[in-house]
Amino acid sequence: MPRSSSWIPAARLGSYPVRAGNNVTPLIDGEVAFRRICEAVERAGASVWVTIPFVEEAALFPDGRGSVFDVLGRAAARGLDVRALFWHEPEVAKLLPDASNLSAGEAARALLTARAPRLKARWDHVPRYCHHQKSWLVDAGRSEEVAFVGGINIDRPSIVAPGHRGPWTDTDEGSVHDVYLELVGPVATDVQHNFVQRWNGASERDSDVGRFPDHRTSDDLGFPDGASAPAGEVTVQITRSVLPGLYRDGRATPGGLPFAIADGESSVLEQYLAAIDAARSTIYLENQTLIHADVLSALDRALARGVEVVALVPRRAMAPLRRYREHPRVAPLFEQLTALGRHRAFTLASPVARRPDGSLGDVYVHAKIALVDDAWATVGSTNVLVSSFHGDTEMNASFWDGPMVRRLRQQLFAEHLLEDVSDRDEGVAFARYRDEARRRGALRERAGASIEEGATALDPASWGRD
Repeated sequence: MPRSSSWIPAARLGSYPVRAGNNVTPLIDGEVAFRRICEAVERAGASVWVTIPFVEEAALFPDGRGSVFDVLGRAAARGLDVRALFWHEPEVAKLLPDASNLSAGEAARALLTARAPRLKARWDHVPRYCHHQKSWLVDAGRSEEVAFVGGINIDRPSIVAPGHRGPWTDTDEGSVHDVYLELVGPVATDVQHNFVQRWNGASERDSDVGRFPDHRTSDDLGFPDGASAPAGEVTVQITRSVLPGLYRDGRATPGGLPFAIADGESSVLEQYLAAIDAARSTIYLENQTLIHADVLSALDRALARGVEVVALVPRRAMAPLRRYREHPRVAPLFEQLTALGRHRAFTLASPVARRPDGSLGDVYVHAKIALVDDAWATVGSTNVLVSSFHGDTEMNASFWDGPMVRRLRQQLFAEHLLEDVSDRDEGVAFARYRDEARRRGALRERAGASIEEGATALDPASWGRD
């Protein structure tokens, strides 16, 4: 670990080691992230590999690039090796009625035939859960290799500019806040290894509709045989959630840990708990959910030590949480969240932004990130939720670099506070965030509606109720 972050341990029980020598660039909100991803795809000389759980055909990438199918189709038409892993869920309409998903079937094959006929695709199914990873890997194994790891869905509400002043959709989510990481260096080898492992083991690869364009051809990939060259000074580790038995090939990544993937992996949760328990001064979370017993207990311990904790969530929790809030297995988790409110140093908040018509609206927080002590951060696809840590297939990238984590925190604070706090030290900036969020929350409570932009405090006891 870098000396400036050495008190925050890495995950020990995952597939991938801690990698030094990387270049890391946070990409805040969908327009910024997908513009950079598209630029990398357009410069690619050999390959583009992507994992896609949710995709809306009508979602358009920035600057007139069209849909994801247009972007991938053009890359494949240039002769690149373009591959997409889609999540297959036959009952997605029942489980997630508002989701945009490209499950295996004749409709998916017809879409790809029309929009990206040279793309190679496989579909992957996990019973009762979601293959939730959102990753892009461009020019795998070459000197130009670049990876992107994060949580941004390919849908209209997510492809927005920072500040959320651009067009809002007519969906319930309206405008979505989210984050990606761009990764260059040895850690990209682990993103490659993950893709190869999943591609070769995709559950539907041998079915009539589970492989595109021709299910009869064998098109498996070889695992990387060496780590990519150093490209910077940042230390990074890839962590995952993977159910036991999904992928039988336990071949280690170069320099990696001996690990049998058949046993499953929960290194994202391990890393979250290790970082929270190591926190000395501050914890900043942005997540779609904050409902996991072990994480809430760790946050309670941190608050008892005097650590300041700010958590940014959607004002209106996702529908399944609202629906099952009083379920005997779920209600105690909300009670744990409520109990955090007894600590003065705990702030639960949600962002408000001005729509193009001048009215104020709640920005939906879909980000899955955590920052500790201005020294360590993680960005990925993993919600703070039982299913994300113990069922869904997830991937995060954690990095140890004080200056970079501090800059990321300052960027996020500037977006949600609507003011630059880069000239203030960590503790003062957190206090400003807390006080402003609570001031806006009190105004909203008195008025019955939001009357100011920016992070607005929520009552932990009420979160998740309609």
